[in-house]
Amino acid sequence: MNNLVWFRNDLRVKDNTSLFKASKNANLLAAVYCFDPRQFQEDQFGFKKTERFRAQFLIETVTELREHLAELNIPIFVYNEQPEDILPQLIERLQIDQLFFQEEWTSEEQEVTRKVKESCSASVKFTESYDQFLIHPEDLPYKSIEAIPNVFTQWRKKCEKNLNIRKEVSITEFPQTNFEENSTSIPTLQDLNLESFTPDHRSAFPFKGGEQQALNRIEDYFWQTRKLAVYKKTRNGLTGKNYSSKLSAWLANGGISARTIYWKIKAFEQEETKNESTYWLFFELMWRDFFKYISLKYGDQIFKIGGILEKDYDWKTNKAAKKEWINGQTKYDFVNANMKEIAATGWMSNRGRQNVASYWAKELQQDWRIGAAYFESMLIDYDVHSNYGNWMYNSGVGNDPRDRKFNIKSQAERYDGDGKFRRLWLQESLFD
Repeated sequence: MNNLVWFRNDLRVKDNTSLFKASKNANLLAAVYCFDPRQFQEDQFGFKKTERFRAQFLIETVTELREHLAELNIPIFVYNEQPEDILPQLIERLQIDQLFFQEEWTSEEQEVTRKVKESCSASVKFTESYDQFLIHPEDLPYKSIEAIPNVFTQWRKKCEKNLNIRKEVSITEFPQTNFEENSTSIPTLQDLNLESFTPDHRSAFPFKGGEQQALNRIEDYFWQTRKLAVYKKTRNGLTGKNYSSKLSAWLANGGISARTIYWKIKAFEQEETKNESTYWLFFELMWRDFFKYISLKYGDQIFKIGGILEKDYDWKTNKAAKKEWINGQTKYDFVNANMKEIAATGWMSNRGRQNVASYWAKELQQDWRIGAAYFESMLIDYDVHSNYGNWMYNSGVGNDPRDRKFNIKSQAERYDGDGKFRRLWLQESLFD
Protein backbone atom coordinates (compact mmCIF):
# COMPACT_ATOMS: atom_id res chain seq x y z
CA MET A 1 0.00 0.00 0.00
CA ASN A 2 1.11 3.52 -0.81
CA ASN A 3 -0.22 5.76 1.96
CA LEU A 4 -0.38 9.53 2.31
CA VAL A 5 -0.98 11.46 5.55
CA TRP A 6 -2.66 14.83 5.05
CA PHE A 7 -1.68 16.94 8.05
CA ARG A 8 -4.19 19.51 9.30
CA ASN A 9 -4.30 20.67 12.94
CA ASP A 10 -2.31 17.63 14.06
CA LEU A 11 1.20 18.85 13.28
CA ARG A 12 3.21 16.29 15.26
CA VAL A 13 4.84 12.88 14.96
CA LYS A 14 4.34 11.78 18.57
CA ASP A 15 0.86 10.43 19.33
CA ASN A 16 -0.56 11.09 15.87
CA THR A 17 -3.33 8.61 15.09
CA SER A 18 -3.40 9.21 11.33
CA LEU A 19 0.37 8.72 11.05
CA PHE A 20 0.16 5.62 13.24
CA LYS A 21 -2.62 4.06 11.16
CA ALA A 22 -0.94 4.99 7.87
CA SER A 23 2.34 3.40 8.94
CA LYS A 24 0.84 0.05 9.87
CA ASN A 25 0.16 -1.35 6.40
CA ALA A 26 2.30 0.90 4.22
CA ASN A 27 4.99 -0.13 1.80
CA LEU A 28 5.59 3.53 1.08
CA LEU A 29 4.52 6.49 3.22
CA ALA A 30 4.49 10.21 2.51
CA ALA A 31 2.90 13.31 4.05
CA VAL A 32 1.43 16.58 2.78
CA TYR A 33 0.52 19.95 4.30
CA CYS A 34 -1.22 22.87 2.63
CA PHE A 35 -1.04 26.48 3.71
CA ASP A 36 -4.57 27.09 2.48
CA PRO A 37 -4.71 30.64 0.99
CA ARG A 38 -8.30 31.00 2.27
CA GLN A 39 -6.91 31.02 5.81
CA PHE A 40 -4.99 34.23 5.07
CA GLN A 41 -7.76 36.19 3.37
CA GLU A 42 -10.08 38.78 4.91
CA ASP A 43 -13.21 37.61 6.71
CA GLN A 44 -16.66 39.25 6.72
CA PHE A 45 -15.57 41.70 9.45
CA GLY A 46 -12.45 42.93 7.63
CA PHE A 47 -9.83 40.94 9.58
CA LYS A 48 -7.34 38.54 8.03
CA LYS A 49 -8.37 35.09 9.22
CA THR A 50 -4.78 34.40 10.23
CA GLU A 51 -2.47 37.28 11.10
CA ARG A 52 1.32 37.23 11.28
CA PHE A 53 1.74 35.95 14.85
CA ARG A 54 -0.08 32.65 14.38
CA ALA A 55 1.20 32.32 10.82
CA GLN A 56 4.81 32.56 12.06
CA PHE A 57 4.10 29.97 14.76
CA LEU A 58 2.57 27.73 12.08
CA ILE A 59 5.59 28.13 9.78
CA GLU A 60 7.89 27.15 12.67
CA THR A 61 5.67 24.16 13.49
CA VAL A 62 5.64 22.82 9.91
CA THR A 63 9.40 23.37 9.65
CA GLU A 64 9.97 21.22 12.74
CA LEU A 65 7.45 18.64 11.55
CA ARG A 66 9.42 18.28 8.30
CA GLU A 67 12.61 17.67 10.32
CA HIS A 68 10.95 15.04 12.53
CA LEU A 69 9.43 13.23 9.56
CA ALA A 70 12.82 13.28 7.76
CA GLU A 71 14.30 11.45 10.76
CA LEU A 72 11.73 8.71 10.06
CA ASN A 73 12.49 8.81 6.30
CA ILE A 74 9.03 10.19 5.54
CA PRO A 75 8.93 13.09 3.06
CA ILE A 76 6.38 15.88 3.53
CA PHE A 77 5.19 17.86 0.52
CA VAL A 78 4.31 21.44 1.49
CA TYR A 79 2.19 23.73 -0.70
CA ASN A 80 0.79 27.23 -0.53
CA GLU A 81 -2.36 26.08 -2.32
CA GLN A 82 -5.87 24.82 -1.64
CA PRO A 83 -5.90 21.13 -0.61
CA GLU A 84 -8.57 20.18 -3.15
CA ASP A 85 -6.37 21.57 -5.94
CA ILE A 86 -3.12 19.90 -4.94
CA LEU A 87 -4.01 16.59 -3.23
CA PRO A 88 -5.55 14.86 -6.27
CA GLN A 89 -2.43 15.65 -8.34
CA LEU A 90 -0.07 14.42 -5.63
CA ILE A 91 -2.15 11.28 -5.05
CA GLU A 92 -2.04 10.47 -8.75
CA ARG A 93 1.69 11.19 -9.07
CA LEU A 94 2.64 9.07 -6.05
CA GLN A 95 0.05 6.38 -6.89
CA ILE A 96 -1.49 6.65 -3.44
CA ASP A 97 -3.97 3.99 -2.34
CA GLN A 98 -5.13 5.51 0.92
CA LEU A 99 -5.33 9.03 2.38
CA PHE A 100 -5.25 9.42 6.19
CA PHE A 101 -6.24 12.61 7.99
CA GLN A 102 -7.73 14.10 11.14
CA GLU A 103 -11.49 14.39 11.14
CA GLU A 104 -12.86 17.91 11.43
CA TRP A 105 -16.49 18.93 11.90
CA THR A 106 -16.67 22.72 11.65
CA SER A 107 -18.15 23.95 8.38
CA GLU A 108 -15.11 25.41 6.60
CA GLU A 109 -12.98 22.35 7.32
CA GLN A 110 -15.78 19.99 6.33
CA GLU A 111 -16.23 21.82 3.04
CA VAL A 112 -12.51 21.37 2.26
CA THR A 113 -12.79 17.65 3.13
CA ARG A 114 -15.77 17.30 0.80
CA LYS A 115 -13.96 19.01 -2.07
CA VAL A 116 -10.86 16.86 -1.60
CA LYS A 117 -12.92 13.66 -1.65
CA GLU A 118 -14.85 14.76 -4.73
CA SER A 119 -11.73 15.69 -6.67
CA CYS A 120 -9.81 12.46 -5.99
CA SER A 121 -10.00 9.24 -7.98
CA ALA A 122 -12.75 6.83 -6.91
CA SER A 123 -10.11 4.19 -6.15
CA VAL A 124 -8.62 6.21 -3.27
CA LYS A 125 -9.66 5.11 0.22
CA PHE A 126 -10.11 7.77 2.94
CA THR A 127 -9.44 7.12 6.62
CA GLU A 128 -10.44 9.89 9.05
CA SER A 129 -9.68 9.83 12.77
CA TYR A 130 -10.91 11.98 15.63
CA ASP A 131 -7.58 12.99 17.13
CA GLN A 132 -7.87 16.35 18.89
CA PHE A 133 -9.75 15.28 22.00
CA LEU A 134 -8.50 14.27 25.42
CA ILE A 135 -11.39 11.82 25.73
CA HIS A 136 -12.12 10.05 22.46
CA PRO A 137 -15.79 10.29 21.37
CA GLU A 138 -16.11 6.49 21.61
CA ASP A 139 -15.01 6.63 25.26
CA LEU A 140 -17.54 9.21 26.46
CA PRO A 141 -20.08 8.12 29.11
CA TYR A 142 -22.92 9.25 26.83
CA LYS A 143 -24.87 7.24 24.27
CA SER A 144 -24.76 10.10 21.77
CA ILE A 145 -23.17 13.51 21.25
CA GLU A 146 -26.68 15.01 21.52
CA ALA A 147 -26.90 13.69 25.10
CA ILE A 148 -23.94 15.81 26.25
CA PRO A 149 -25.23 18.45 28.71
CA ASN A 150 -24.74 22.17 28.13
CA VAL A 151 -23.37 22.76 31.62
CA PHE A 152 -19.66 22.04 31.98
CA THR A 153 -19.79 20.85 35.61
CA GLN A 154 -22.37 18.16 34.83
CA TRP A 155 -20.30 16.93 31.89
CA ARG A 156 -17.00 17.02 33.78
CA LYS A 157 -18.27 15.12 36.83
CA LYS A 158 -19.77 12.33 34.76
CA CYS A 159 -16.64 12.07 32.58
CA GLU A 160 -14.35 12.01 35.63
CA LYS A 161 -16.33 9.12 37.14
CA ASN A 162 -15.93 7.13 33.92
CA LEU A 163 -12.53 8.44 32.80
CA ASN A 164 -10.78 6.59 30.01
CA ILE A 165 -7.79 8.37 28.46
CA ARG A 166 -6.17 6.40 25.66
CA LYS A 167 -2.45 5.63 25.62
CA GLU A 168 -0.19 7.47 23.19
CA VAL A 169 0.73 5.87 19.88
CA SER A 170 4.09 6.00 18.11
CA ILE A 171 5.70 4.88 14.86
CA THR A 172 9.13 3.61 13.89
CA GLU A 173 11.55 4.67 11.17
CA PHE A 174 10.78 3.78 7.56
CA PRO A 175 13.35 2.34 5.10
CA GLN A 176 15.44 4.97 3.33
CA THR A 177 14.02 3.92 -0.02
CA ASN A 178 10.68 5.41 1.02
CA PHE A 179 9.31 7.61 -1.81
CA GLU A 180 10.90 10.29 -3.92
CA GLU A 181 12.76 13.35 -2.75
CA ASN A 182 10.59 16.45 -2.99
CA SER A 183 11.52 20.00 -3.80
CA THR A 184 8.56 21.77 -2.16
CA SER A 185 9.35 24.58 0.24
CA ILE A 186 7.68 26.07 3.29
CA PRO A 187 6.28 29.55 2.57
CA THR A 188 7.49 32.69 4.35
CA LEU A 189 5.29 35.35 5.91
CA GLN A 190 5.82 37.39 2.74
CA ASP A 191 4.61 34.44 0.63
CA LEU A 192 1.43 34.52 2.73
CA ASN A 193 1.09 38.30 2.17
CA LEU A 194 1.85 39.05 5.80
CA GLU A 195 4.36 41.46 7.32
CA SER A 196 7.48 40.17 9.04
CA PHE A 197 8.02 41.33 12.62
CA THR A 198 10.44 41.39 15.52
CA PRO A 199 9.00 39.71 18.64
CA ASP A 200 8.06 42.19 21.37
CA HIS A 201 10.34 41.89 24.43
CA ARG A 202 7.31 42.26 26.74
CA SER A 203 5.55 39.18 25.42
CA ALA A 204 4.30 36.60 27.92
CA PHE A 205 4.53 34.06 25.09
CA PRO A 206 8.16 34.16 23.84
CA PHE A 207 7.96 30.64 22.42
CA LYS A 208 8.36 29.13 18.96
CA GLY A 209 6.16 26.62 17.18
CA GLY A 210 6.96 22.94 16.85
CA GLU A 211 6.50 19.60 18.56
CA GLN A 212 9.89 19.63 20.26
CA GLN A 213 9.27 23.18 21.49
CA ALA A 214 6.07 21.94 23.17
CA LEU A 215 7.92 19.07 24.84
CA ASN A 216 10.67 21.47 25.92
CA ARG A 217 8.03 23.72 27.48
CA ILE A 218 6.58 20.80 29.45
CA GLU A 219 10.07 19.82 30.63
CA ASP A 220 10.71 23.38 31.80
CA TYR A 221 7.28 24.14 33.29
CA PHE A 222 6.81 20.74 34.95
CA TRP A 223 10.23 19.47 35.99
CA GLN A 224 12.80 22.28 35.78
CA THR A 225 10.85 25.09 37.46
CA ARG A 226 8.11 22.90 39.00
CA LYS A 227 5.64 25.68 38.22
CA LEU A 228 2.96 23.06 37.55
CA ALA A 229 2.84 22.49 41.32
CA VAL A 230 1.55 26.06 41.84
CA TYR A 231 -0.45 26.45 38.62
CA LYS A 232 -3.81 26.98 40.35
CA LYS A 233 -2.38 29.89 42.38
CA THR A 234 -0.68 31.62 39.45
CA ARG A 235 -2.93 30.84 36.47
CA ASN A 236 -4.70 34.22 36.63
CA GLY A 237 -1.41 36.06 36.22
CA LEU A 238 -0.77 38.64 33.52
CA THR A 239 2.98 39.09 33.04
CA GLY A 240 5.88 36.75 32.40
CA LYS A 241 6.04 33.34 30.78
CA ASN A 242 5.43 31.13 33.83
CA TYR A 243 2.10 32.24 35.32
CA SER A 244 0.41 29.51 33.22
CA SER A 245 1.47 26.49 31.19
CA LYS A 246 1.13 28.34 27.84
CA LEU A 247 0.53 24.96 26.15
CA SER A 248 -2.60 26.18 24.33
CA ALA A 249 -0.79 27.32 21.17
CA TRP A 250 0.79 23.91 20.56
CA LEU A 251 -2.49 22.21 21.38
CA ALA A 252 -4.31 24.47 18.90
CA ASN A 253 -2.32 23.43 15.83
CA GLY A 254 -1.68 19.93 17.11
CA GLY A 255 2.03 20.34 17.84
CA ILE A 256 1.22 18.29 20.93
CA SER A 257 -1.78 16.11 21.83
CA ALA A 258 -4.00 16.56 24.88
CA ARG A 259 -3.27 12.92 25.71
CA THR A 260 0.48 13.57 25.85
CA ILE A 261 -0.06 16.44 28.29
CA TYR A 262 -2.39 14.30 30.40
CA TRP A 263 0.14 11.49 30.72
CA LYS A 264 2.90 14.01 31.52
CA ILE A 265 0.70 15.38 34.33
CA LYS A 266 0.24 11.83 35.63
CA ALA A 267 4.01 11.25 35.53
CA PHE A 268 4.61 14.50 37.45
CA GLU A 269 2.03 13.49 40.06
CA GLN A 270 3.80 10.17 40.51
CA GLU A 271 7.36 11.51 40.55
CA GLU A 272 6.94 14.93 42.17
CA THR A 273 3.62 15.91 43.73
CA LYS A 274 -0.12 15.54 43.24
CA ASN A 275 -2.20 18.52 44.35
CA GLU A 276 -4.93 20.98 43.38
CA SER A 277 -2.64 22.57 40.79
CA THR A 278 -1.86 19.35 38.92
CA TYR A 279 -5.57 18.57 38.89
CA TRP A 280 -6.34 22.07 37.62
CA LEU A 281 -4.29 21.66 34.44
CA PHE A 282 -6.28 18.50 33.75
CA PHE A 283 -9.42 20.53 34.55
CA GLU A 284 -8.45 23.05 31.82
CA LEU A 285 -7.93 20.21 29.33
CA MET A 286 -11.46 19.12 30.19
CA TRP A 287 -12.76 22.62 29.38
CA ARG A 288 -11.02 22.41 26.02
CA ASP A 289 -12.67 19.04 25.33
CA PHE A 290 -16.05 20.35 26.47
CA PHE A 291 -16.03 23.20 23.94
CA LYS A 292 -15.03 20.76 21.20
CA TYR A 293 -17.98 18.54 22.08
CA ILE A 294 -20.34 21.53 22.23
CA SER A 295 -19.30 22.49 18.70
CA LEU A 296 -19.69 18.87 17.59
CA LYS A 297 -23.19 18.86 19.13
CA TYR A 298 -24.36 22.21 17.75
CA GLY A 299 -22.41 22.58 14.49
CA ASP A 300 -22.71 26.00 12.83
CA GLN A 301 -24.87 27.29 15.68
CA ILE A 302 -21.66 28.34 17.47
CA PHE A 303 -20.99 30.91 14.72
CA LYS A 304 -24.47 32.43 14.73
CA ILE A 305 -25.27 35.64 16.56
CA GLY A 306 -27.82 33.94 18.85
CA GLY A 307 -25.30 31.24 19.79
CA ILE A 308 -26.37 27.83 21.02
CA LEU A 309 -29.09 29.43 23.17
CA GLU A 310 -30.57 31.23 20.12
CA LYS A 311 -30.88 34.38 22.23
CA ASP A 312 -32.30 37.44 20.49
CA TYR A 313 -30.30 40.39 21.87
CA ASP A 314 -30.16 43.83 20.28
CA TRP A 315 -26.51 43.69 19.18
CA LYS A 316 -24.80 46.83 17.87
CA THR A 317 -22.08 47.34 15.25
CA ASN A 318 -20.48 50.67 16.06
CA LYS A 319 -17.33 51.32 14.00
CA ALA A 320 -15.94 53.88 16.45
CA ALA A 321 -16.38 51.44 19.35
CA LYS A 322 -14.64 48.71 17.36
CA LYS A 323 -11.68 50.98 16.60
CA GLU A 324 -11.36 52.13 20.22
CA TRP A 325 -11.55 48.54 21.52
CA ILE A 326 -8.95 47.22 19.06
CA ASN A 327 -6.58 50.15 19.60
CA GLY A 328 -6.87 50.05 23.38
CA GLN A 329 -8.56 53.45 23.70
CA THR A 330 -11.54 52.56 25.90
CA LYS A 331 -12.45 54.08 29.27
CA TYR A 332 -10.78 51.17 31.12
CA ASP A 333 -6.99 51.04 31.33
CA PHE A 334 -7.20 47.30 32.12
CA VAL A 335 -9.03 46.61 28.84
CA ASN A 336 -6.62 48.90 27.00
CA ALA A 337 -3.51 47.16 28.34
CA ASN A 338 -4.83 43.76 27.27
CA MET A 339 -5.78 45.01 23.81
CA LYS A 340 -2.32 46.58 23.39
CA GLU A 341 -0.80 43.23 24.37
CA ILE A 342 -2.69 41.17 21.79
CA ALA A 343 -1.98 43.72 19.05
CA ALA A 344 1.77 43.64 19.78
CA THR A 345 2.25 39.93 20.50
CA GLY A 346 -0.71 37.76 19.47
CA TRP A 347 -1.11 36.72 23.10
CA MET A 348 -3.48 37.62 25.94
CA SER A 349 -3.97 35.98 29.34
CA ASN A 350 -7.12 34.04 30.15
CA ARG A 351 -8.08 36.72 32.68
CA GLY A 352 -7.58 39.43 30.08
CA ARG A 353 -9.64 37.61 27.46
CA GLN A 354 -12.62 37.30 29.76
CA ASN A 355 -12.53 40.98 30.69
CA VAL A 356 -12.14 42.42 27.19
CA ALA A 357 -14.85 40.05 25.89
CA SER A 358 -17.24 41.00 28.69
CA TYR A 359 -16.61 44.69 28.03
CA TRP A 360 -17.19 44.30 24.27
CA ALA A 361 -20.30 42.12 24.46
CA LYS A 362 -21.92 42.91 27.81
CA GLU A 363 -21.03 46.56 28.43
CA LEU A 364 -20.91 47.91 24.87
CA GLN A 365 -23.39 45.27 23.60
CA GLN A 366 -21.48 45.01 20.33
CA ASP A 367 -21.87 41.99 18.04
CA TRP A 368 -19.82 39.36 19.87
CA ARG A 369 -18.84 37.68 16.59
CA ILE A 370 -16.71 40.74 15.70
CA GLY A 371 -14.70 40.19 18.88
CA ALA A 372 -14.44 36.47 18.18
CA ALA A 373 -13.24 37.18 14.63
CA TYR A 374 -10.60 39.61 15.90
CA PHE A 375 -9.32 36.97 18.32
CA GLU A 376 -9.33 34.41 15.50
CA SER A 377 -7.15 36.72 13.46
CA MET A 378 -4.69 37.70 16.17
CA LEU A 379 -4.27 34.89 18.68
CA ILE A 380 -1.30 32.54 18.36
CA ASP A 381 -3.33 29.89 20.20
CA TYR A 382 -6.59 30.33 18.27
CA ASP A 383 -8.67 27.17 18.36
CA VAL A 384 -12.05 27.40 16.64
CA HIS A 385 -13.98 25.50 19.31
CA SER A 386 -12.45 27.17 22.38
CA ASN A 387 -12.56 30.63 20.82
CA TYR A 388 -16.20 30.57 19.81
CA GLY A 389 -17.17 28.56 22.89
CA ASN A 390 -15.58 31.15 25.20
CA TRP A 391 -16.98 34.11 23.28
CA MET A 392 -20.51 32.66 23.43
CA TYR A 393 -19.99 31.98 27.15
CA ASN A 394 -18.85 35.54 27.87
CA SER A 395 -21.57 37.06 25.67
CA GLY A 396 -24.57 35.36 27.27
CA VAL A 397 -25.41 33.12 24.29
CA GLY A 398 -23.47 30.01 25.33
CA ASN A 399 -22.73 27.72 28.25
CA ASP A 400 -22.71 30.11 31.21
CA PRO A 401 -25.83 29.29 33.29
CA ARG A 402 -25.30 32.48 35.34
CA ASP A 403 -24.80 34.92 32.44
CA ARG A 404 -22.14 36.91 34.29
CA LYS A 405 -20.86 40.39 33.52
CA PHE A 406 -17.41 41.36 34.75
CA ASN A 407 -16.81 44.39 36.96
CA ILE A 408 -13.67 45.48 35.15
CA LYS A 409 -12.47 47.97 37.78
CA SER A 410 -12.61 45.39 40.56
CA GLN A 411 -11.02 42.78 38.27
CA ALA A 412 -8.11 45.15 37.63
CA GLU A 413 -7.71 45.81 41.36
CA ARG A 414 -7.82 42.11 42.15
CA TYR A 415 -5.50 40.80 39.42
CA ASP A 416 -3.30 43.84 38.74
CA GLY A 417 -3.43 45.57 42.12
CA ASP A 418 0.08 46.97 41.81
CA GLY A 419 -0.57 48.14 38.22
CA LYS A 420 2.48 46.28 36.91
CA PHE A 421 0.68 44.84 33.88
CA ARG A 422 -0.98 48.13 32.95
CA ARG A 423 2.30 50.05 33.25
CA LEU A 424 4.05 47.44 31.08
CA TRP A 425 1.65 47.95 28.20
CA LEU A 426 0.38 51.49 28.57
CA GLN A 427 3.55 53.37 29.52
CA GLU A 428 5.89 51.56 27.12
CA SER A 429 3.38 51.74 24.30
CA LEU A 430 3.66 55.54 24.42
CA PHE A 431 7.09 55.06 22.88
CA ASP A 432 6.21 52.31 20.36
